[in-house]
Amino acid sequence: MQPKGKALAQLDKEKINNTDVYQLIKDHAITFCDIHDLHDYNTLFHSLMSGDAILFVDGETSAISANIRGWKDRGVTETSSENVVRGSREGFSESLRTNTALVRRRIKDPSLWIESQQIGHVSRTDVAIMYIKGLANDMIVQEVHSRLDRIDIDSVLESGYIEELIQDETMTPFPTVFYTERPDVIAAELLEGKVAIFVDGTPIVLAVPAPFVSFMHAAEDYYQRADISSFIRILRYIGIVISLLSPSFYIAVTTFHQEMIPTALLMSIASQRESVPFPAFIEAILMELTFEILREAGVRMPKYIGSAVSIVGTLVIGQAAVQAGIISAAMVIVVSLTAISSFVLPSYNMSIAFRMLRFPLMGLAASFGLVGIFAGCTAIILHLCSLRTFGVPYMTPLGPIIPSDNKDTLLRFPHRFMITRPRLINQKNLQRETPGSGQKPPQPR
Repeated sequence: MQPKGKALAQLDKEKINNTDVYQLIKDHAITFCDIHDLHDYNTLFHSLMSGDAILFVDGETSAISANIRGWKDRGVTETSSENVVRGSREGFSESLRTNTALVRRRIKDPSLWIESQQIGHVSRTDVAIMYIKGLANDMIVQEVHSRLDRIDIDSVLESGYIEELIQDETMTPFPTVFYTERPDVIAAELLEGKVAIFVDGTPIVLAVPAPFVSFMHAAEDYYQRADISSFIRILRYIGIVISLLSPSFYIAVTTFHQEMIPTALLMSIASQRESVPFPAFIEAILMELTFEILREAGVRMPKYIGSAVSIVGTLVIGQAAVQAGIISAAMVIVVSLTAISSFVLPSYNMSIAFRMLRFPLMGLAASFGLVGIFAGCTAIILHLCSLRTFGVPYMTPLGPIIPSDNKDTLLRFPHRFMITRPRLINQKNLQRETPGSGQKPPQPR
């Protein structure tokens, strides 16, 4: 194939004189494949500041932009926050072009559409919307465009700006926009009919709609066998209950409902609390706040010493507090179990939501006992059922109950049984695979 530059030299002089110079340069002189026409100064300045070369032609009202961007990026590395035992080790980088290519590598279909725009008057940050035409709901795609177009802000430095400005409800601790650093997770979300939002300069990619169950699933759930994945998911939901209710349950039982505790255990707890000057509620608040401070300090400190400081600090402070008679040993066990259980959630922002709700539940338990815990849990469930994420009920398919979609919620059925996509998210192409596809178990002889 002959380059365009040679074609310009081979044109005869008479043809050059009779041809528009601007179009001639664009068609034959510039050998770059990524060139655009610029018709206004705002677009020109954005292209120039992004690293493109601008070519002006005397007497023309338009300019030509050629993509020669050559800055360095971090490259494709392993994610540090979403580790898996089995699965891909690739993670997104800060380059928008690299991130979209990682997803395109997994979904080689011409129906995978990418639509770009700039957001921010000063930063002019590139934002790309990715979805599969024919799978994604057109109303959801239109709603994503509408919410992005309504953003009027000076700069967008991270996808957290976009997440906060497009979410359905702000007065809630629960996240309604899903984010991840893994290309395989975004590819799976797109294949369910969701829309992905890429922001240049950050490895965090958003996906909407984001029901509650999306935050409970990990990428490895689909790479292990169905029975193993289901068992891990059950442990995950048990961990949620423990991390949310164990401190408040301990407070309620030791304060109001001592008859529920076996006599031997009650005598042991009473002997431990004999020298403690504070009630159980103050004990729990002190220990929870101390552990949260140590956990946050471990995150902000250098990674080589952060984990050691948080673990050693917790053990040393807990042991010293027990020996000093400030905290009982049983409370240290409860708080430690609560903290460990909170780490089983694969989504960090969902884990933070349950950590925040733990404190009001502790106050209700200290005031009303188990009745307060029941009232608080009821309020949380009602609040969850009232939320929506881009028009989709937040608790789908648990509320409203959709039996065909419950094959991938609390349990994960084998792939041969998950033949349909989520109904409330995808309303065009519900068929995921042909019924009965895959290898069937051998028949007995």
